[in-house]
Amino acid sequence: MNEEEKDTYRRGEFARKGEVILREHEYDGIQEFDQKLPNWWLFTFYGAIVFFFGMWFVYYTLGLVQSDQERITKAVSAVNEKKSAALADTLSNLTDSVLVHEWATDESKVKAGEAIYLQVCIACHGPNMDAPTKLALSLVDQEWKYGNAPLDIFKLINNGTPPESKGMEPSGARMMPFGQSFSPEEIASITAFIISKNKEDFKDY
Repeated sequence: MNEEEKDTYRRGEFARKGEVILREHEYDGIQEFDQKLPNWWLFTFYGAIVFFFGMWFVYYTLGLVQSDQERITKAVSAVNEKKSAALADTLSNLTDSVLVHEWATDESKVKAGEAIYLQVCIACHGPNMDAPTKLALSLVDQEWKYGNAPLDIFKLINNGTPPESKGMEPSGARMMPFGQSFSPEEIASITAFIISKNKEDFKDY
């Protein structure tokens, strides 16, 4: 019996007895195990390899699985579509007259608009709407730079400073499109709050 046959026999004897098999060589007083890995570990390992190649084929070759970017893009598009639909629905029933005579005279809507104003608008327009920081336009000086109709104000808040505008001088500060963060109804309530503080400017609508 040669050395290889002896080693095979030795492995079999140890395996039958359920004993630990160690390699004969030693390094720094350390010996290595020389036993077969458990079947559950081998099945898991080989299964992971098969799963990897299967997913690789499905993902890169068949294109049946969406990437994270594709899923996020699809979700964002769906949200934007809902926002556009909600805006269109709101605008279909919203007129200058409705904003002035219904929204701006409804205490609950004005209060809702004031709460949002105090949350996000006060930093630039100030507590008295006179823009003390000079980072925004005053809302109580009877001047409406981007249109003096109620719906013009609604659209300005919703869409932000027009792209053709240079913003505030000399800082270039621009108002963000709050329609990205608030619903059309909330934008309308902010507009109503502003109108309620400038009743003379909108009395003819």
